[in-house]
Amino acid sequence: MTVVDHVLNRNEGDPPPGPGLVSRWGLPITVAESYEAMSAHAADLIAADLAAKPDLLLCVSAGTTPTRTYELLAARRARQPRLFERLRVLKIDEWGGLPMDHSATCEVYVREKVVRPLGVSEDRYEGFQSRPADPESECERVRRWLAAHGPIDVCVLGLGANGHLALNEPAESLPPHANASTLAESSLNHPMLRSGAGRPAYGLTIGMADILQSRRPLLLVSGAHKRAPLRQLLASPVSTQFPASFLWLHPAPVILCDREAAGGGEAA
Repeated sequence: MTVVDHVLNRNEGDPPPGPGLVSRWGLPITVAESYEAMSAHAADLIAADLAAKPDLLLCVSAGTTPTRTYELLAARRARQPRLFERLRVLKIDEWGGLPMDHSATCEVYVREKVVRPLGVSEDRYEGFQSRPADPESECERVRRWLAAHGPIDVCVLGLGANGHLALNEPAESLPPHANASTLAESSLNHPMLRSGAGRPAYGLTIGMADILQSRRPLLLVSGAHKRAPLRQLLASPVSTQFPASFLWLHPAPVILCDREAAGGGEAA
């Protein structure tokens, strides 16, 4: 893929970056011509990792951005069913307080877009309960599960408008492992919640250490509405007030975006 120089805030006379896209400070990002191309690249990366590790633990996010990636993986499963026979899936987060069968839950999305299409059996799927009797006990359950079955191999992430990763919201401090989070107003305005039938009371999410311990954090960024947080990610110091900035601390994050999120220029 070719570079989009102005996304990097490069100065005239700066040496050209290498393959893909690399910010002035070294954070790698690859810009695709379109959402479809970005999704295909993400699906190819996941499939290649799965071929190398058949029992791969894939941590999945809900939302519009990763949907096409999951559809392309489902199409690949139709051609190569054996590739997915041992795949394990972890749901990254959940809207706390909504019933599990609520149309807005991550549970409904993940089962519809990932678990059923990829043929993931119940013993190979794990995730937060959306309405636990005790949120802290539920977080402890997920912490124990991940300690026993992790670390995550590929962690599919979206970039929140306020810089959140999963439902780790901007705060004075960020818990390292599964936790119940106070949701920012921007998160409560998420498109998944626009049906208006219920409002989550809190978030349930894996923690920043869980994400950073992933072998491959895979951040997908699509659309012009994500242009500002993407630029902030590229320029931001590492700060709990912009959780996505913690990706700077991972040795090999993969960041894919489409031309709309990048703001124009050349792409592949």
